[in-house]
Amino acid sequence: MSTHDHKASAAGPKAEQKRAAEDRERAGVQHAAREKSRYLRGDRIEPTPIQGSETAADLIDNAFLAYNAARLREACQLFTKKMLEPDVTVGMTLTGALTPAGLGMAAIIPLIESGFVDWIISTGANLYHDTHFGLGLAMHRGNAQESDVVLREEGVVRIYDIFFDYDVLLSTDAFFRKIIQGPEFQRAMSSAEFHHLCGKYVREREKALGIGQKSLLSAAYNAGVPIYTSSPGDSSIGMNVAALALEGNKCTIDPNLDVNETASIVLGAKRGGGKSAVLICGGGSPKNFMLQTEPQIQEVLGIDEKGHDFFLQITDARPDTGGLSGATPAEAVSWGKIDPDRLPDAVVCYLDSTVALPLLTSYAHARHAKRPLKRLYDKRIDMMDLLRREFKGEGG
Repeated sequence: MSTHDHKASAAGPKAEQKRAAEDRERAGVQHAAREKSRYLRGDRIEPTPIQGSETAADLIDNAFLAYNAARLREACQLFTKKMLEPDVTVGMTLTGALTPAGLGMAAIIPLIESGFVDWIISTGANLYHDTHFGLGLAMHRGNAQESDVVLREEGVVRIYDIFFDYDVLLSTDAFFRKIIQGPEFQRAMSSAEFHHLCGKYVREREKALGIGQKSLLSAAYNAGVPIYTSSPGDSSIGMNVAALALEGNKCTIDPNLDVNETASIVLGAKRGGGKSAVLICGGGSPKNFMLQTEPQIQEVLGIDEKGHDFFLQITDARPDTGGLSGATPAEAVSWGKIDPDRLPDAVVCYLDSTVALPLLTSYAHARHAKRPLKRLYDKRIDMMDLLRREFKGEGG
C-alpha cells in the first residue's frame, strides 16, 4: 500500500464519523421541529394493559384511543364535561327500536332521573313499546334466525332478536284506547301534553302492579321532562287516536303546538343565559325536528339567534347516501342549526346506539354528579310567552 493510500484510508473513517455526526444533528433538529408541530400535541397513545378490573369509564378513557372508539370517548367527554354544565339544557332524540331492547330502563330513565336529559323527541314506536314494560307485559330475547312463518303461526311477534306475544300489542292498544277516552284528552294538545297525561296513567298502572318504574313515559311524567313525537300518526299510539276519532273522540295532537313549543325550549335556554345541547340517538324525523328548532327561531320567526351550542350524535348512517338526514354538524351550520363558533363542540360517533348509549350512560354517572331537574314541562307556558313576545318584537 502506498503512502497516499494509507493517508486516505486513515482519513476515511474520520470523515465518515463527521458526516454521521452532522446527519444526527440534522435529524435531531428535524425531530425537534416535528415535536413542536401543533399536529403532535395530542396525548401519546400509551394505554395501560387491560386487566378486567376497570370500570366502563376507566376503560373508555384508557383504551378507546382511535377510530370510532375514540369518537365514543370524545362523545362521553363532551357530554360530561360540557353538556352537563348547570346552564346547559339537554335535548335528546330517540330513533330505532331502543325501548323494546330495554334501553329505556337501562339507560334513558337513569339519564332522566339524574337530570342529564331535560327534554326528548322520540318516535311514537319507542313510546308505544316502552309502555309494554309499564303495563307489566313481557319482552323476551330470541333468535333472529327463527322462521317468521312459524312465529306467526304461534302468535309471536319479532323485532329482530326480541320476541313477544301478539297479545302484548292487543293489551297495549286496549290500555291507550281506554285512557284516551278520558275527559282530559278531549281537546287539541301538543304531543308533550298527550304523553304527560299518558305517563300519569302508566305510572298509576305500575304502582297498582307493584313493579317499580319501568316506563320512560312514567319517568318523564315524574321528572317533568316533556316528550314530543315528530310524527304522531306514525305509531300504534297514533293509530289508536285515529281509530277513536272515527267514534267522535276529540283528542287531537296539534303539530303546530309541537313546532313552537320545542322552539320555545331552545329560545328559553338561550335567553336565560344558558346554552342548548342536543344528544341524538340515530337520525330520521326526531333528529330533524330537534335541529329545526333553530331555523324556526331564526328563519321563520325572525328572532335573532345563532344555533345549538353542543351537538352529539350516535349513528350508523352515512352522509353521502342521505342517511344522516342531510345534516352532519358542519352542514347543519349552513342551515343555522348549529352555532358555527361552537363547531369544535360537535361529535358524531358512528356506532350502534344500543352499544353506545349504555356506555355513555355509565360514563356520565361515573364522571358527573346528578343535576337538579329543570322540569321544563312545568315551564311550557312561560317559555311560549317568551317566544310570542320576541316574535312580536317585544323583546325578552
